[in-house]
Formats: sequence, C-alpha cells, structure tokens
Amino acid sequence: MDNLLFGLLTVTFCTVGYYFSWKFQTRDNYKIAVLLLILCGLILRIYSSTDFFLHNWDERYHALVSKNLILHPFTPTLYDNPILPYDYKNWTSNNVWLHKQPLPLWAMALSMWLFGINEIALRLPSIILTTIGIGLTFSIASYFFNKNVGYLSAFFYSINGLIIELTGGRVATDHIDIFFMFFVQLAIFFSIAFAQNLKMIYNIFAGISIGAAILSKWFPGLIVLPIWLLIVISSGNFKSQKIIVHFIILVASCILIFLPWQLYIFITFPLEANFEASYNFKHITEVLGERTGSFYYFIDKIRINYGELIYLPLIWFSWKTFKNLKNKKQLAIFIWFFIPFRFFSFAKTKMQAYILFTCPALFMMTADFWYMLSEYRINHKLKLLFNFILFLLVALQIRYTIERIKPFEKSDRNPQWVTDLKKLNDKKCFNGILLNYDKPIEAMFYTNLTAYPDIPEKKIIIDLIEKGHSIIINDNGNIPEDIKLIKAVTIQKF
Repeated sequence: MDNLLFGLLTVTFCTVGYYFSWKFQTRDNYKIAVLLLILCGLILRIYSSTDFFLHNWDERYHALVSKNLILHPFTPTLYDNPILPYDYKNWTSNNVWLHKQPLPLWAMALSMWLFGINEIALRLPSIILTTIGIGLTFSIASYFFNKNVGYLSAFFYSINGLIIELTGGRVATDHIDIFFMFFVQLAIFFSIAFAQNLKMIYNIFAGISIGAAILSKWFPGLIVLPIWLLIVISSGNFKSQKIIVHFIILVASCILIFLPWQLYIFITFPLEANFEASYNFKHITEVLGERTGSFYYFIDKIRINYGELIYLPLIWFSWKTFKNLKNKKQLAIFIWFFIPFRFFSFAKTKMQAYILFTCPALFMMTADFWYMLSEYRINHKLKLLFNFILFLLVALQIRYTIERIKPFEKSDRNPQWVTDLKKLNDKKCFNGILLNYDKPIEAMFYTNLTAYPDIPEKKIIIDLIEKGHSIIINDNGNIPEDIKLIKAVTIQKF
C-alpha cells in the first residue's frame, strides 16, 4: 500500500476512533472509552512500525544483537563471527555486546524466534508494551486523581509522538527506553494494587517489575522505591513495622531479578563487563558520542515532546505540591518526574528519551491542570483565554504526533537496498564475508554474512579465501585495482 494512502487511512480511522472514545467518556462509559484509546493507539503504533528497514540509531544494533541471541540467549554478540580484529571497547563493532541490559533484547529475540527475523517481529514487543501502557496510564492516573484525569492522561499517552516514534525504532534508544518506561509503570501499578488489596503477591510483582526495569536500563528504575513508600503510607493500611517488612520483600524481589545477570556477565565476560560498567558511569561525568546539552536541555526538550504549554502544568503542579506536602499522592507524582529530571540534567551525556519513563507523570500533571482550568474558567471574565489554553494543551500534542509519525508524507518505507541484501541469501556462500558496504550491521541482520564497511589489504583477503571464506565486495567505484584482480572475489554493486 502506498505510504500516503496508508497514512490517510490511519489518521481518518484514529480521528473517528478518538471522537467516539471522547463521546463514551462524556457518558461515563470509561470501559469502552479507554478500549477505543487503546485501539487507536495501537493503530498509530502499527503505522509507525511498518518501516521495512532498520533505523540507524540505535535500532540496527539492538536488532542484530537480538537476532544473534536466538542462537545463544546468554551470550549477547554484535559481530557473532568476527573475522577481522576488533576493539572490545567499541560497542558499534565488537563481539560480546554488553552495551545494554538484556531484557528488551531477549524479548525481541523471542519475538523473532516466533515470527521470523523481520522488522515487525523486532518491534512487536514495543508495540504490545506501549499499547498496554495506555491502559496502565488510565489505571494509575485514576488512582492518583479520578477517572476524568485518568482518561485524559491515557489519551496523551496514546497519541504521544515520541513514544510512537520510539516504538517504531525511528529515534535513538528506541525499544530499550520503551521497555524501561513500561516496567516502571508496571511497578507503580502493582504498588497501587498492593496498597489497595493488601495481597503480598502484588508487592512481589512490584519488586519483580522494578528488577525488570533495571534489567532494561539499569538503576534509574529505583525511582519506584520512594513512590512505593508514598503510595503505601498514603493508603493508611499499614503500620510502620509492616511497611519496613514489605519494603524489604520488595527490594529482595527486585534483587533476585536483576542481580543474577550482573554476576553472570562479570564472571563470564569480565573484560567487557568491567569496561561497560565504567562506561555507564561516564555518562554522568563525560560527554559521550557528542550527546550533550546545557543544564536546561530537558526543560527545552519537553516542550517539543509534550507541547509548548507543558510549563504551565509543571509550574502549577509544583506550586500545588509544595503548598501541601502532606498530600503523599501528589508528592509521589512530583518525585516521579523531578528526581530523574534533576539527575539527568546534571549528567553530562544527554538524550531526549533519558527521561521518557517520567512522561506518565507529565501526562497526569497536564490532565489535572486541564480539568482544574476547565472548572475555573466557567464564571471567569477571561473565559475565552482559558478556552484557548485548554485547546492548545491538547492540540499542540496532537500537532507533534502528526509531525513525528509523518502520515502525509510520500516516502519509501520498503527501500531497494533491503531487497538487494535479502537476495544475497540466495547465494550459497560458505563463511561469507561482505566488504566495502556502508551498512554492515543491517547486512548482518538481513543475511548470514559477516560484513565490514572497509576493504582490508590484499594479503588479508587472500588469506581469508585460503581459509575457506567466500568474499563479496560492494562495488562503490573505489575498489583498488589489485583487489579486483583476485579471481575468487565476487564484485557486486548494491
């Protein structure tokens, strides 16, 4: 299907779906209203995820490592069969790959094992998790506020352009941050369930979810701990001694999930594990990969990701929280956003999705502010101004959704270079090596070849042929003449 037609159908379907969702919400039929939010959100995620190629940063690396994990789940590799020398410190071209925690990679590997090695199977776990996240947002926000705020928060989550882009692997950190956000949300969901139902299993599930968040993107997942404390204390169902006991159980459940992998990699891959541990710490103290910005980097980014008027609910909610610090539910939401925001603002390396896991808190603040303003405007002489602000709080987020998913652009979502790579699978290449190809990671995902972007010396190529390797060289017009004269080499233009 033509991308423009697909985009028009997607926007039309979702516009109708969101309209009827709102109508059901006005009749207090939240079950149908939220189901329609979930359905429309799913359609948007499917649309964004049907790019039939791997995106540059960082999806291609996550895709290749996940593909390799199918064969050996406990040995994550990028270059599964490194033919040429490599630097184990270079995560873009090494062998054992510990640059990210394993849970999202395992999930993507499982999906591709079940449904085949392709882009949709790769992105399916993120599609599922962010679709479930719409319902989680409604449930969490309904607990902290009410169903009206819960509905609007879930709507913001459903249409958020950054979440949808990350789900489709279109921007950096992609599926890793999606998994991290989901398990932080899930941990808070189970924390609420535990505080309300007093069932130990929910507390254990909360601990497991925190552990899963850490197994997705390390220690920022511990933000759930103070939120858990505030939720449990505010419930009034626990005495101090019981809270301590349950907190220990929560932490123990978390540790049992994330610690075994850490011990395993330090024992099995000590060189790579020690380097990655120090590299992770450098994100705080050094600028890595030219990913940086001022202290105000995230303050600037949130207007792009959540609408220019996001500062109004942020300021209002902060004022409201400090005015009444005894409101522990309110304080929990404040902590959910502001502690990670302050931490990552001080860190030297910065990327927009680093604080993605705080966005449900931002959606709740915005929704709460929206309903406050909606009531306040009724008998106010500046009613027209307030109506305009209410409109913009929603419209600006919709605008950025459209800008990010690009439904009205006529673009090639099934490029020829992917088809050309897949054709290489028809060749019977024993120990095949592809050289001089500028997309080596993608080449190794779509084929069983080992690929490199450069051409080694003639002596090395001859040695590889003598060892039984089949050599294919991409003809980009810059192949040295002495290499062309090697008879056993296949020269092909891609």
